[in-house]
Order: sequence, then C-alpha cells, then structure tokens
Amino acid sequence: MNYEDQLEEGLSLLHEGDFDHALDIAHQLQKKKPEYSDGFHLEGLVFQKLNQWEKSIEALEKAIDLEEENSGYYNLRGFANMQLENLDQAIEDFNKAIDLDDSPAAHRNKVLYMIMNGEASKANEYLLDRIKKNPKDVENWILMGDLLQRAGQEEKARGFYQQASKMDPENEYVNEQLGEM
Repeated sequence: MNYEDQLEEGLSLLHEGDFDHALDIAHQLQKKKPEYSDGFHLEGLVFQKLNQWEKSIEALEKAIDLEEENSGYYNLRGFANMQLENLDQAIEDFNKAIDLDDSPAAHRNKVLYMIMNGEASKANEYLLDRIKKNPKDVENWILMGDLLQRAGQEEKARGFYQQASKMDPENEYVNEQLGEM
C-alpha cells in the first residue's frame, strides 16, 4: 500500500473510532517517511480522541517541526493546551494559526479560550466583529447563539440560531438548539 493510501486508511480508522489501528498506521507512516508531518499529525489526532493531551502535544510538536506553516497543527496543539489549562500556550497557538491563514477553527477556539478565561464579554465582542467581517461563516452565528444562551439571553440566542439555520438548514446541532427553545 502506498503512503497516501495508508494515510487515508489511518484517517478513516480514526473517524470510525478504531484508535489502536489508526495509531499503528501513524507509526508506520512515521517510519516510512520521517520527513513528512502526516504521521505525527495522525498520532496527535488519535491522542486527542483518547484525551491524552500531553501525548497529542508531543506528536503535534514533531509535526510542526516538519511543517511549521500549517495552521491546523497549531490550532490542534492549542486545543490540547487549553484542555490542560495551559492557557498562555493555547492562545499563542490560536493566534499563530490565525496569523498563518485566518483559520476559522482557530477563531472558534480563541472564543472558547476567552470563555474559559472568564472573558465572556470580550468573546461576545470578538464574535460580533467576526460576524460583521464574514457574515457567511455559520459557525460564528452558532457560537454567538451558544454564548448568549449560556448568558440566559434565550431570545437573542434564538435569533442567531435562526440565522444559522437559514444558512445551513441541515445543521443538526442548530435544529436541536431551536427545538429545545
């Protein structure tokens, strides 16, 4: 099996929840092409699914050493650091991912960081600014709905969820949230 097929199989196994085999493939990829970041990335993803944050960070650091312009790696490492409450490292990684390519996933994680750091009003302002700059990004509308719902502002939250539903009518999470209101 060639490298690309093996990588695809590893990612497929990861999504199916077969973490042991996905990890085996990650290690095989690392041996086959140690100069490529894919095997370390896959390993980092597996460890995140297993909530083994330190091991995920170790694997992602190796991936970053090999491909330091990949915003996804920084975002994932930031998420792992956030889970370990290493908030200073987490925000550095999210900001790096945003600087590299304006990563939407890193913007979402930055909002979660603000919430975890007790900065809900700052998160609110940040999301409103993101919505103004990119009104077609449905995730920002959903996050704003979640933030308002947590703050007890259900009517305002409903408006953001309704807008997200117009943009993505098949979004199960949004439809669930609207159904519970």
